[in-house]
Amino acid sequence: MNSPFCVLTIAGSDSGGGAGVQVDQRTIRSIGGHALVAVTAVTAQDARGVQAWERVSVSLIRAQIESALGGFTVSSVKTGLLPGAGAVRAAARALSQVPMLPLVVDPVLASSSGTVFLTKAGISALRSELLPLASLVTPNWPEAALLTGLPVGDFEQARRAATRLADDCGRPVLVKGGHAPGEICRDYLAVPGDEPVIFETLRIETKNTHGTGCVLSAAIASWLGRGASLQESVRLARSFLARALTRGRGIRWSGRGTAYFGQR
Repeated sequence: MNSPFCVLTIAGSDSGGGAGVQVDQRTIRSIGGHALVAVTAVTAQDARGVQAWERVSVSLIRAQIESALGGFTVSSVKTGLLPGAGAVRAAARALSQVPMLPLVVDPVLASSSGTVFLTKAGISALRSELLPLASLVTPNWPEAALLTGLPVGDFEQARRAATRLADDCGRPVLVKGGHAPGEICRDYLAVPGDEPVIFETLRIETKNTHGTGCVLSAAIASWLGRGASLQESVRLARSFLARALTRGRGIRWSGRGTAYFGQR
């Protein structure tokens, strides 16, 4: 029996199990891979938001990454929450040693409930040191706005931000359209020097959307690790996410309803 391919996720821990390394592991395993993990932060959170969180030390973040890269045959990598400029630099310096490895950077700048994880110094380090290593960068609308300084409030502005960020960092960028109002979810895949490719689907009506950005980036990294092209990896990952949203189950918390994204 063939061994599964290995995908390294460098991300935070979600105590509710709906995002971060927990959902990355489930996603990677669902696509046939084995998840290696470098934990960057530990959060205490539920459906209301993040109650508390602490960074993992920069030295331990780098040691985890180096152990994974040195001890296993890694097929691809994704990064999520990187809590501060030091963590960004630690990841960038370790990953710069394996420049041919597919890398998906999900720039988690803040939680959906408003907890800020990356300051201006961290964003600057992200732009200058980590994004140039990426095979793909996957910001949502607020993240694209912060990374480019452009307003992103409609699809045309999202297209411009995707093109600007791809040109600025010299790497492909997927600006996700989950924050768009209305029935359409439209993502723009921009490669430097080319017109963006549009991926468009009808929005799936569900409240169980916690962790969707993590799922998408982990799925893209997994398909890249399996040898698929960038466009095919994005297409397959979006289909995977759509199925997960359709089949997902809300997790009841404190008897007051459902809010967490889940997968069967």
